[in-house]
Amino acid sequence: MPFITVDYSAPLDRRGFALALHPLVAETVDASVEACKTRFREVEELVVGDGSGDGTVVHVEIALLTGRTDEAKSRLRKAVLALVPEYLKETDGVHVSAEVRDLDPSY
Repeated sequence: MPFITVDYSAPLDRRGFALALHPLVAETVDASVEACKTRFREVEELVVGDGSGDGTVVHVEIALLTGRTDEAKSRLRKAVLALVPEYLKETDGVHVSAEVRDLDPSY
């Protein structure tokens, strides 16, 4: 049941990214593509560092049911970081980050 949230202020091909991301998630952490759900939140304002430059960001957060190893989550994080630039219209100055975490046990 991967829940994926993408915060972005950079020009991003959202649909293309999600359609490439879902099979990547499924393969890397033994989930199904059908279970992947991605929502996008556009960041209207962002300040990076001292605020002197244009702040553009893509941050991908993936929440998984517990049981995946730290190694699997690390592989997924690295694969996501490699995938994001393929769906950006421009990569210069874009801060790309990813977090893979477990869902709360109450889920």
